[in-house]
Amino acid sequence: MQRKARLQNCIIEANAWGSSKSLIMTAGIGMRTRTHRGCSTMNAGTQQIVQEAESAQKKNHSNGDLRTNKTAREIAARVNGSAVVERKPRVFVAADNRLLREAISRMLVRSGEIEVAAPEFVEPFRAEDLLKEHADTLVLSSRGNENEDLAAIRMARTMAPKVQILLIGATGEESEFLQCVRAGVRGYLPRDASAKDVLEGVRALQAGEAVCPGTLCATLFRYLEREATSFPSATVHRRMGLSRREQQLIPLIAEGLTNKEIANHFCLSEQTVKNHLYRMRHKIGATDRLGIVQVCQTQGFMP
Repeated sequence: MQRKARLQNCIIEANAWGSSKSLIMTAGIGMRTRTHRGCSTMNAGTQQIVQEAESAQKKNHSNGDLRTNKTAREIAARVNGSAVVERKPRVFVAADNRLLREAISRMLVRSGEIEVAAPEFVEPFRAEDLLKEHADTLVLSSRGNENEDLAAIRMARTMAPKVQILLIGATGEESEFLQCVRAGVRGYLPRDASAKDVLEGVRALQAGEAVCPGTLCATLFRYLEREATSFPSATVHRRMGLSRREQQLIPLIAEGLTNKEIANHFCLSEQTVKNHLYRMRHKIGATDRLGIVQVCQTQGFMP
């Protein structure tokens, strides 16, 4: 009976070791057995690691929750040879050219710090795929058509507003650049950008930065300066009903600029300018461009 009782005590003690014993067995630590009242005991080195793990576990539970204590994680990593892996940012690569898409994807994966979402994706890009694949960044290759690029950017911004967009392979023209910025891109790289530029661009977007060549950065400053100097008049808006943009068009109309020239000045499409002129004529009762200028002069809003 005494021998049976001692055996039962040994089983209870062994179970009490719990995960600490499993850590030891996983690490392959040898156990030297000696007898103490019929039960095997651990050697000093093994006991030290178990005590560290048990101490960390007690600290963890004393806080009243089940969060893993840092000390316990360090011990587990040391014993199991494992570490906590943080989630890598997910990048969705959209390019009509499959070869280009695969090349960019391989380059990003080789960096070791980025996960490519849907690397085997072969269907045409759809904005809803960004949500489906839980993407953080969209690397969008230009299709060579400004309107198609803008449509894709706006669709992505509408469907997945938190996704950062990096447009690559663009023409680098000032008007296109500014329209893409207005549409919602955070990064803009022209056709001569290298693979290194793309990788650094993705990293910058992940860090909350914006990316574009230095020459286009200067363009952005000039654009903002023009916007500031053509600030609208509240009086004109109140008396004539003209919007801010419509007021900005008046001096350019007076100079005789064509619709296309006005569009380039404000980085708008020509059709948008036509729409503005149509609304302006109806608001102030003018029949043509000259009539718009004459009415504004009559009202004292132009010299």
